[in-house]
Amino acid sequence: MKTDQYSLLKEKLSSKAFSSIFVLVDDNTDKFCLDIFIKKTKIDEFNKITINSGEQNKNIDTCQIIWDKLNAFNADRKSLLINLGGGVLTDMGGFVASTYLRGITFINIPTTLLGMVDAAHGGKTGIDFKLLKNQIGLFSDPTEVILDSDYLSTLTKDEFLNGYAEVFKHSLLTNKKDLNFNSLIKLDFYKDVTFIIEKYSEIKKEIVELDKFESNQRKILNLGHTIGHAIESYSYISSSLNELKHGEAIIVGLITELYISHKLLGFPLKDLQNIKKTFSEYFDVISFSDKDIEQIHDLMIYDKKNEADKLNFVLLEEIGSPVIDQQITKELFIEAFKFYSKSL
Repeated sequence: MKTDQYSLLKEKLSSKAFSSIFVLVDDNTDKFCLDIFIKKTKIDEFNKITINSGEQNKNIDTCQIIWDKLNAFNADRKSLLINLGGGVLTDMGGFVASTYLRGITFINIPTTLLGMVDAAHGGKTGIDFKLLKNQIGLFSDPTEVILDSDYLSTLTKDEFLNGYAEVFKHSLLTNKKDLNFNSLIKLDFYKDVTFIIEKYSEIKKEIVELDKFESNQRKILNLGHTIGHAIESYSYISSSLNELKHGEAIIVGLITELYISHKLLGFPLKDLQNIKKTFSEYFDVISFSDKDIEQIHDLMIYDKKNEADKLNFVLLEEIGSPVIDQQITKELFIEAFKFYSKSL
């Protein structure tokens, strides 16, 4: 997969264009991915910065650790930061690089499927604030994103499948028949993963090129995320719900928001049921109490797409036909969770 990118990177690293090179890893990618990276780049001089893994560490405290390390190693404006990790790490590493000395160069090398098809692209960097997803951040592009499916061999099955939540989302947004949801589910999710990464990351990149700063068209990438992000944030503060991976929360967000799409915009029930059935083959159903649902609803007020106290949703008229800036009632929100929980 685009192995020539390593050749280009090796040229850059040996060109003396950078005064110093830093590689940001977490405790997982340090153990499982760094050796792969070193072997492929043949890099021999760099400063390693290691942070704790997990969404719970995507905060200003971890940023301060990274900034302190950059200072300790005398980083300057010609330094390079290479972010080797999943979506949490590339989001945070990009934010750190973009704010350090008003911005240093950074490269993203995603090591998870979620990172390869979604998080590492699009120029969104940021951190969570008081457990609210991506509340602090900025738009800033890496100079390169290197996609290498070899890193996927380091993942557990659950972590691998976690990335398919974003692949499913992209397949629901595209109007390209050879890439839409009905075409995606005909593929082998393991054997065809290289094809999937290349094609479904392109869907996001094409949308971003039309609207980099999310003023209009790019909003469609938030399908499933208004509810999904609220669920994910809630799982970190709730005593009744286990902490959820991003993909697990987004799957719930997709099902509930597609149900809302069915009720408000006529999204076909047959498609909705087929999508829900497919998701159930890869993701367990999560149990939500009435109290959970109430508190998740309250958390949505912090969503970045909201304007003038209105909760804005991305909904679908049909596969490949998204509609932005839709408002819903609380009653329909609760009804959507009942549909999610109901057996097929």
